[in-house]
Amino acid sequence: MDIILVPGFWLDASAWDAVTPPLVAAGHTVHPLTLPGLASVDDDRSGIALDDHVEAVVAAVDALDDGAEVVLVGHSGGGAVIHAVADRRPDRIARNVYVDALPLGHGGVINDELPVVDGEIPLPDWSVFDEPDLVDLDEDLRASFRAAAIPTPVRVGTDRITLGDERRYEIPTTVIACEAFEGFDSPSSMYRHFIGAGSPFTAELAALRDYEIVDLPTGHWPMFTRPVELGEAIAAAVSR
Repeated sequence: MDIILVPGFWLDASAWDAVTPPLVAAGHTVHPLTLPGLASVDDDRSGIALDDHVEAVVAAVDALDDGAEVVLVGHSGGGAVIHAVADRRPDRIARNVYVDALPLGHGGVINDELPVVDGEIPLPDWSVFDEPDLVDLDEDLRASFRAAAIPTPVRVGTDRITLGDERRYEIPTTVIACEAFEGFDSPSSMYRHFIGAGSPFTAELAALRDYEIVDLPTGHWPMFTRPVELGEAIAAAVSR
């Protein structure tokens, strides 16, 4: 199986380095991506839109053999990206895996509330995040993350996603749920609560024909806090 790994905000392909060994050991071919504008802090990000990130992943799918079974894995904002790719290439995708992320519905934005500095979105102060985001992200991990973080193009956060092919709802899907907020005994129970309540937060997920929600309790960046377990969870999802 060809597994394309799409990082979230501030991350490049190296974010997946500690996640890939269990996938390779399971016999899969991994393709961790660095999206446009995220290769270097010196990149010009001023003209990069959300659609540029989507098209970069579409190009990665198209570069694989026509008969290849392709799994898309998207972390955080990368979840919206892989959902848009599945909308454009529904016949090529065997499974979508959302890592502490959910599919974003037509017209939604990934995050238009993060602080913008000089026309881009740098990794903000930790105080911007909720406490569940930061579980297990100790001081050493925070320091290494911040040292490696690359600003995200502002339009990736603020552009509205465009979807139009309902065949995306037929793609088998796994959500790896990592954060449990107060009042919920597990990350998955929180998602199921919102689905049952008809929340717009989970509306696109609820519209899928075949989805599962599995727990990997930690903070928002399991590729740093529980990388081996994340790799194993992705491998298990692919095996289904």
